Amino acid sequence: MLANYLIGLREGLEAGLIVGILVAYLNKLGRRDVLPRLWLGVAVAIVVSLGVGAILTWGPYGLSFQAQEILGGGLSILAVGLVTWMIFWMGRNARELKHDLESRLDAAVAGSAIGIIVLGFISVGREGIETALFIWASVNSGENAVVGSIGALLGILTSVVIAYLIYRGFVRINLGTFFTWTGLFLVVVAAGVLAYGVGDLQEAGVIPGWGQAAFDLSAVVPPTSWYGTVLGGLFNFTPAPTWAQFGAWLLYLVVTLVCFIRVSGLGRRRPTSVTKPVTTNV
Repeated sequence: MLANYLIGLREGLEAGLIVGILVAYLNKLGRRDVLPRLWLGVAVAIVVSLGVGAILTWGPYGLSFQAQEILGGGLSILAVGLVTWMIFWMGRNARELKHDLESRLDAAVAGSAIGIIVLGFISVGREGIETALFIWASVNSGENAVVGSIGALLGILTSVVIAYLIYRGFVRINLGTFFTWTGLFLVVVAAGVLAYGVGDLQEAGVIPGWGQAAFDLSAVVPPTSWYGTVLGGLFNFTPAPTWAQFGAWLLYLVVTLVCFIRVSGLGRRRPTSVTKPVTTNV
């Protein structure tokens, strides 16, 4: 539940900040008449994201076991790729995000009404579809899908409240620190999802080596213990991974963490405080 809560919180806050920037800029331009078009694009993006989640949840039930495992494993790996791209994209473009969104909004306002709708849809839809896919992969790899889904929903609702408070100027939050540390957390979560996806493909016979454990830590970390449950729920910890699962997990974790630390500059500079990143008088 905690892992999915943090995923929903981070992804929802990104989308909320983007919407806040767009709304604030339209207010600054005195074009509140355009806001209904923007909200329509946002609403369509939310509906599409929920539709993607519904298809992922109920779509595979008519498939054979092997097809379900191939689909689940493939989508888990795709989710890891998307969330990794998102983490690095935000790390590189966070400073220019506001300027980039305002430039696109200028072009959309000067064009047709459909441009505003498309901008709202793309701005939120990208985050929404990535979130739906990654949360599905994380929930699907856990033992309690209901609890995981509730955690993700609570995270998204919390992000909506925080984004609104930031927009209104009621709270101050160091977004650089927030996105850096949640990015690190997501890298570790993604490594576990990747290992789970590889396991699915091994069960389906796509990747060889299923049932051949690289090692077994069940005696040290029993899966039924409270700490084994916590590690499994947060990071998809498997006490007896196969060689392919362990190799994929270790390679992804090491390479991604090293690259992320370099991109984010973690440990090389002190983050600057970000206050009121989105206000109505931007």
